[in-house]
Amino acid sequence: MNSVPALEEPLKKALGPATAKVMAEHLDLHTVGDLLHHYPRRYAERGELTRLADLPLDEHVTVVAQVASARILKFNGGTGQRLEVTITDGSGQLQLVFFGRGIHKPHKDLLPGTRAMFAGKASVFNRKMQLAHPAYELLRADALDAGEADEAIGSWAGALIPLYPATAKLESWKIAKAVDMVLPSAQEALDPLPDSLREGRGLVPLPEALLKVHRPHTKADIADARARLKWDEAFVLQVALARRRFADAQLPAVARVPRPDGLLTAFDAKLPFTLTDGQQKVSKEIFDGLATEHPMHRLLQGEVGSGKTMVALRAMLAVVDAGGQAAMLAPTEVLAQQHHRSITEMMGELAEGGMLGGAEHSTKVVLLTGSMGVAARRQALLDLVTGDAGIVIGTHALIEDKVQFHDLGLVVVDEQHRFGVEQRDALRGKGKQPPHLLVMTATPIPRTVAMTVFGDLETSVLDQLPAGRSPIATHVVPAADKPHFLARAWERVREEVENGHQAYVVCPRIGDEEEQSKNGKGGKGGKGAKNESAEDAAEKRPPLAVLDVAEELAHGALRGLKVEVLHGRMQPDDKDAVMRRFAAGETDVLVATTVIEVGVNVPNATAMVIMDADRFGVSQLHQLRGRVGRGSAAGLCLLVSEMPEASPARARLGAVAATLDGFELSRIDLEQRREGDVLGQAQSGVRSSLRMLAVIEDEEIIAEARQEATAVVAADPDLEHLPGLRTALDALLDEEREQYLDKG
Repeated sequence: MNSVPALEEPLKKALGPATAKVMAEHLDLHTVGDLLHHYPRRYAERGELTRLADLPLDEHVTVVAQVASARILKFNGGTGQRLEVTITDGSGQLQLVFFGRGIHKPHKDLLPGTRAMFAGKASVFNRKMQLAHPAYELLRADALDAGEADEAIGSWAGALIPLYPATAKLESWKIAKAVDMVLPSAQEALDPLPDSLREGRGLVPLPEALLKVHRPHTKADIADARARLKWDEAFVLQVALARRRFADAQLPAVARVPRPDGLLTAFDAKLPFTLTDGQQKVSKEIFDGLATEHPMHRLLQGEVGSGKTMVALRAMLAVVDAGGQAAMLAPTEVLAQQHHRSITEMMGELAEGGMLGGAEHSTKVVLLTGSMGVAARRQALLDLVTGDAGIVIGTHALIEDKVQFHDLGLVVVDEQHRFGVEQRDALRGKGKQPPHLLVMTATPIPRTVAMTVFGDLETSVLDQLPAGRSPIATHVVPAADKPHFLARAWERVREEVENGHQAYVVCPRIGDEEEQSKNGKGGKGGKGAKNESAEDAAEKRPPLAVLDVAEELAHGALRGLKVEVLHGRMQPDDKDAVMRRFAAGETDVLVATTVIEVGVNVPNATAMVIMDADRFGVSQLHQLRGRVGRGSAAGLCLLVSEMPEASPARARLGAVAATLDGFELSRIDLEQRREGDVLGQAQSGVRSSLRMLAVIEDEEIIAEARQEATAVVAADPDLEHLPGLRTALDALLDEEREQYLDKG
């Protein structure tokens, strides 16, 4: 038997070095197994051609169509020639263009009536969709002997053509030919699913699924293969996470139980409001986790403004009561300073430990950021190592080697998705034993996604807003169709300010970037713009910028109001000063980038205008909107867009305006964006592990796979009796991914 398992054989050996090099460089495929798991994106039926009407612009596409006409045109006074071929599929037409010497072969091949597969990048020229110099593969039954023709045409018209995710350097049919060469190896694929699970759920064996997904005879073959391959992805991923949870349960940690009449009791006694039922329930879940002798790993997610910071602060106070220290890691300096300010304000004299006038049950709350002065930084480090500071709030500066803790008991990570796993892990490594971990996310995540992305964390959900929160009315302002609506938006901002309130204006860009000069200064597209659709023009226009918009408003629609700017490239002290003035009510309107997206809390700010709102994601818009309506007055959020009414971008804004339910919006967001790599592609830099599974559509499979995986791992943690599963796990968790989960 071959010493290398068939699916681990390098493509270099199976396909030759040239093809293997292109596959590695452009599709990140290296072994026979990688190629067999590169599934077709969809299937074209030769008898029923692909819809040209639905082609996406600026993407590399593969279509199956019939030539309607072909003609050679001369240009440059007859010295240049181009071949224009019009193809059709019944739903629409598409123009193909070939230039110069490259026109002779297609002119001979692409005669009217010929059917072929074409691949290229879809672009627009003179308002028509076209493919320039597409690659093509003829699908000609007429090349056969007359005797074979009838039979061949029958099978040809009914066959399903697999269309693979392709690139400009590697067309779909070239991938298909490569798959044909390695497909016999599929017979040797090790099945990761335990037999009892596969048979119990009526799933086909893995070799059969691979054959059917690549070379289906019927649509039922595709359905069988997809059902099986989705289960593989869900199950192997859930086993990885179940093993992580199992291993965590074996680690030692110090149980942190607050003393009965300590800091937490004193803090609760001085709260001017009662906690919501949701906050009390979630706090109990967290306190139960802190009281165990293995590290708590908990995800605290909730609606914008549901009081997550309050819950996290009470958890930190409980740990300080129990003799430990708590660290809160924030993604930006603005947010770290904001948290420090709000936490010390909430705690009052309880945050003045070791100071004159400090309460009996009190501790020090220190801030640690990269831009602090040397003396302040030295003092903060000293307070941490001696244990004088029970709570530290900081940015990634907390992770540096110099930072030592007396006894780190709890790490709270705010907005987890902005932190690399290595950073989180470095902080967790600073405890004498692994500290407890609480991850807060302000972007509500649908249950299944949380179960998949954060499968190694227990989840607590805050879905109830505290009393006194006001509703937020959201409206789309169609600036292109109805310019007077935008004028009315600025009137509304002025009215809010006249009523003693404040407003935010959010822009996608700062405005001092070099790209402005390259793009032309805010123009609506250069040459040929008159032929563009409204959507194209809006897409091409550079996004509106904070500095430009602030200046325009201060001298125009909001003249006479105190307007300030805030963006990420300002000096930390300047940012802090701007935020303080806004929080104190000295500024009427703050024109900002998304630095205000998370954690900024100014209850007197009631209105927000988001410029070029279509350039933000659904969850981001929901986050931004959550900065208003934080006090007793109702909030107003206006989403300004120049996109035409029928565009997908406007539909997305309509969805945001229609609901304040962040969980519902995160589903919409995910359905539109797809999941990417649930194992943290951004953090581990490896290719997507989900090829078949759609987290939202396949909720049921994921939930069932989690149950099955937990049972399998409990019975056989090392998977000694499941070699196929072990192999699949090794393939999923290459070294980087294994580390990613280890650090989770």
